[in-house]
Amino acid sequence: MGVDNNFALGFLFSIETVVYSFLTYLLYSFYQGFGRRYVKYWTLSLTCLSVQHLAISIQKFLPQYHDLSPVQILLTCLIQVSQYLFIWLFFIGLYYTNKHLKYSSSFVKKTLIIPIVLGLFVSLLFAFDEQAVFNRFYLRESLADFIFAGIFMFIFFFIFNLKKLHFSGTILLFYSALMCFRYLLFSFLSVVFLTEPWLQELSTSLVYFDFGAKVTLGFMLLVWMQGAERSVAEVAINRAQYLDKHDLLTGALNREQVIEKLPIAIDQAVANNQKLAVYLIDIKRFKFINDTYGLKVGDLILGQIAVRLSESILLPLVVGRLSGDSFVFAIEIIDDSQQEKAAQHLHDLISRPYLVNHQEVPLQCSVGYCLSPQDGNEAEDLLKKANSALFHAESQNIPSVKYESGMQSHGRHLLAVEKEIRKGLLNNEFILYYQPQLNLLTNRIEGVEALVRWQHPEKGFLSPDKFLPDFDALGLNGELDNYVLELACKTNAQWYKKYKRRVAIAVNMTAVEFQDPKLISKIQTLLFKYDIPSSYLELEITENVVITDISVAMDTIVVLQNMGIKVSIDDFGTGYSSLAYLRQLPIDKIKIDRSFITEFSTNDSDLTIVTSMIKLSHGLGKRVLAEGVETLEQLNLLRKLGCDAVQGYFINPPLPGEKIENYLTRKK
Repeated sequence: MGVDNNFALGFLFSIETVVYSFLTYLLYSFYQGFGRRYVKYWTLSLTCLSVQHLAISIQKFLPQYHDLSPVQILLTCLIQVSQYLFIWLFFIGLYYTNKHLKYSSSFVKKTLIIPIVLGLFVSLLFAFDEQAVFNRFYLRESLADFIFAGIFMFIFFFIFNLKKLHFSGTILLFYSALMCFRYLLFSFLSVVFLTEPWLQELSTSLVYFDFGAKVTLGFMLLVWMQGAERSVAEVAINRAQYLDKHDLLTGALNREQVIEKLPIAIDQAVANNQKLAVYLIDIKRFKFINDTYGLKVGDLILGQIAVRLSESILLPLVVGRLSGDSFVFAIEIIDDSQQEKAAQHLHDLISRPYLVNHQEVPLQCSVGYCLSPQDGNEAEDLLKKANSALFHAESQNIPSVKYESGMQSHGRHLLAVEKEIRKGLLNNEFILYYQPQLNLLTNRIEGVEALVRWQHPEKGFLSPDKFLPDFDALGLNGELDNYVLELACKTNAQWYKKYKRRVAIAVNMTAVEFQDPKLISKIQTLLFKYDIPSSYLELEITENVVITDISVAMDTIVVLQNMGIKVSIDDFGTGYSSLAYLRQLPIDKIKIDRSFITEFSTNDSDLTIVTSMIKLSHGLGKRVLAEGVETLEQLNLLRKLGCDAVQGYFINPPLPGEKIENYLTRKK
């Protein structure tokens, strides 16, 4: 009768092995398709369950082996290790369904030692003692059920504390509570009533119960995965819909949504008997931020800008990022006077320092704006007009500009001019004239200043005032600076090769190029390329270059001076806070602006200013050069005041390169 019962149980466990293997195959197929880590652990868990029941079925089919035989001991070890691995891997898989809780694969592999050691321990302890039947039962059955009860209790509380539960999660919550009760109850009964006949019958009944429970568990895992993937798909769809309407980097509306939302905002303003003001904001020198602090910091700052605009007390109807560092901001206003106040509010928002790596990063912006309905009712038209105003603000270096008729035609003019300028740079139409600088101590030419001219193929010879404003408006100053710098170095090299004479050439630098982090490397490349000693190159910058970012300017000047390149302040006295900056800057030469020289021989005020500038500069150890000297009287007075050098039409007007060569042919 015992043999028949063992055979029936063996057949049952064989069926269970097949069912669990099929469920394992389904999980494995799902893992192959989606690659979720928790599915991987659940697949391994059911594999262990299949191995356990296969070993049990073999054990039932081989009743002739004694409990202490090597085969039985080996099968017992396999059963115990497999069942502990099953429950442990199941819990790890469940743990990994929570994306916020992760451990490395190596750590998980190390934890597998625990169930393996536990399984071997309970299998081998008392395994060779014929009298320890009860002890073996307590270790292999009672202890196992108690451990399983504890794990299912832990699973219950783990699932209970999850923030979001789908249907299968709720079912698994009740399932874990039921299994915790089942294992805890049998563990208690097996210890207290081990010798009772009814306990054996209960144990046999639980085999069928466990079969149904574990099959149910397998299908619950499949349902869980379907629910989890459906949630992932919903999140992906929602994210795609969000990104379709919002800028990925800042979360503000993208250009398409701005175009879509502006008409709605216009209608809302009209319904409220108000007007809609549309502002375009462009962040100044944002490339410098990216180059200095890195793209990651730049992206972070753009995100903060979008947040500041969205949370503005003006309650914007539309906040969007059009491209790069360009934002749109639309609000309702009652009268035109509010436009300028709102523009100033935007400057205040943007200029508030940004804290990056415990360092404050200041920013400034340019603002162009227009008004609906007086400037138009179409979204595209309003953006174009606001952009024209912004372009005007940037080209004229004005913080905020309101759109006026005619600005768009000016923009079309600049588009045409840009093509001519780029063609001129490519075809070397821009040439250099050189104005000599006279040393008043030696009465010799100590250097020349390079001044650019345009030999236009159609318009003829153009002076700087005819084309430099267009360069400034188009933001091409950096390209012109690079062009002039290389041409000056090339010419200097040609003069030395032809006449074996060196002459220092002073080149004007704009703020854009002087604050370029690559300026130092560019100059080093040019000096090496044309084999020019660094002492024969001088850079002239204006006070505005320094004021823009004095710390960066000072660092650049120090590096240039260490290379042997002289740096001078051009047009000194025309900027504000001149004396304060003169004290801080490590420059070599001060160039007094021509506006002070023109009438200083007859104007006591100008004379006092020039005298003070010369004394102050000498007191700080800096040389002084006066620009715009046009009369002998001016020259003699400057010599008397101790000025170091002069330039102007009285000495020589700007000369083409071939006429400068006359100086080089003279004896030293």
